[in-house]
Amino acid sequence: MTGEGAPPSTSYAPRLRAVPRAVWALGFVSLFMDVSSEMIHGLLPLFIVQVLGASTVTLGFIEGVAESTAAIAKVFSGTLSDRVGKRKLLTGLGYGLGAASKPLFALAPSVSWVLAARFTDRIGKGVRGAPRDALVADITPAHLRGAAYGLRQALDTVGAFAGPLLAIALMWATNDDFRLVFWIAVAPALVSVAILVFGVTEPERPSSPIENRPAPRFAGLDQLGATYWTIVGVGAVLTLARFSEGFVVLRVASLGLPTAFAPLALVVMNVVYAASSYPLGSLSDSVDRRLIVGLGFAVLAVADVVLAVATGPFTAMFGVGLWGLHLGMTQGLLGALVADNAPQSVRGTAFGAFHLISGIATLIASVLAGVLWQRLGAPATFWAAAILSSVGLASWWVVARRRSGAS
Repeated sequence: MTGEGAPPSTSYAPRLRAVPRAVWALGFVSLFMDVSSEMIHGLLPLFIVQVLGASTVTLGFIEGVAESTAAIAKVFSGTLSDRVGKRKLLTGLGYGLGAASKPLFALAPSVSWVLAARFTDRIGKGVRGAPRDALVADITPAHLRGAAYGLRQALDTVGAFAGPLLAIALMWATNDDFRLVFWIAVAPALVSVAILVFGVTEPERPSSPIENRPAPRFAGLDQLGATYWTIVGVGAVLTLARFSEGFVVLRVASLGLPTAFAPLALVVMNVVYAASSYPLGSLSDSVDRRLIVGLGFAVLAVADVVLAVATGPFTAMFGVGLWGLHLGMTQGLLGALVADNAPQSVRGTAFGAFHLISGIATLIASVLAGVLWQRLGAPATFWAAAILSSVGLASWWVVARRRSGAS
C-alpha cells in the first residue's frame, strides 16, 4: 500500500528537497522537545528505582498511566482539530504543557511528584500528537507523505538520542546529580516552543460537513473503514509487545552498565531509529508499506530474544539496536498508513483514535512488564514480548494476504 500517485523514482535526495519547509520546522520542534524529554527519561527509571526507592511495578504503572493519559488526550485533540481547523494552536498548547512539566522532575521529592510531572508531560504529548500528525498530512502532497512522516520522525529521533548523550555528559560533569541535569533539560523545551510559534504556518482548509455539525463525541469515526481499523488493531498488538523503554534502560543497567552511562541504551536505540526512519519512509512511497511494517514485527521479536538471553551490556546493546530498527520500520509508516486510509476531514480524529487504542495497550504492556520483572525476572519480561511480537507478525501477514487476494 504505497502513497497515492507515488512516482517511480526511489531516490531519497530529491524527495528530501521536495518535503515542505513547514514539515522540516515541525521536525525540529520535535527534535528539541525530545532532547529535553530524553535528557530526563533516559535517567528517570534509575531515578525512580534507585533514588526514590520505588519498585519496577511502580515504574510500570507510572509509565503506563502516563502513556494512556497521552492517548486519551490525543483522541479529543484530534477530533477538535478536525472541527475547529486549528491544528497549530492545539499543537502549540501540547508542546507548551510539555515544556511546563520539565521543572517538576527536578523538584520531585517523591514518586507522586514524578507521576504528576509525567501526567502533565503526557497530557501535552496527547494534545499535540494527533493535530501535529494531521498537520503534516495537510501540508504534504500525497506522493511525498511517507517521506514527510519519515523525515519528521527521523528529526524527532535525532533529539531522542542527543538527549541521552547530553544526560551522560552532564551526569559525568555533575557527579551524578540527577536534579541538576533535569533543570538543564528545561532549556531545549523552550526552544522547541519558539520554533513552533515562529516557524510553522498552518495552511487554509476548506470547510467540511464535520466542522459545521453540532459536536458529537466521536465525530467522524463512522467514516473510517475496515482497513483503517485493521491498522489500529495491528498498532495495538505492536504496542503490547513494546512496553516502556524504561525497562530497556533497566535491563542494560542490570547487566553491569554504570548508572551514568545507562542512557546509552536510548542513544543506541535512537541512532538506529533516526538512521532508518527517513529511508524506510521514503521507500514506502514506492513499495507496499505493509511489507515493511510486517518485517518490523519480526525484528522486534529478535530484539526481545537478544535482550532476554543477554549476559552482558554489549550483547544487550545489540538487542537495543534491533529495537531501534523495528521502531524505524513501524512508527512513521503506521502513521502514513493511518493518513492513507482516513479522509482529510476526519484525519485528526483518525490519529486520535489510533493513539488512544495504542495508549491503552501501552498501559497494559507496561504494568504487565513491571509485574513480570518483579516476580519472574528481566528475561521473562522480554520473552513475553517476543511471543507477542510473533503473534502480531502472524496476524499482520494473514490480514495482508487476505487483502492482497481481495484486490
